[in-house]
Amino acid sequence: MAQYNGMAVIPLERVCQDYFSPLTPESFKRKLASGEIDLPMVQMTRSQKGARGIALVDLARYLDRLCEQARVENEKLQNRDYRRAG
Repeated sequence: MAQYNGMAVIPLERVCQDYFSPLTPESFKRKLASGEIDLPMVQMTRSQKGARGIALVDLARYLDRLCEQARVENEKLQNRDYRRAG
């Protein structure tokens, strides 16, 4: 929350810049729409030109899932059983 000054919905361009920097905002939108990136996009209006963003809670959940996947993968690489050690 501190990173985004308590904003509930972060503008799509900002999320793209902060977490998906190799992508342009347009390619990021396409990957969201296709489901390639599993993160819901909020549209503020029905207009094509309306503001779009990512809810902070959804972004946090997405990052938590990625971190958990990385932990599990690291434990496998280290020949440890993550679930048993935790």
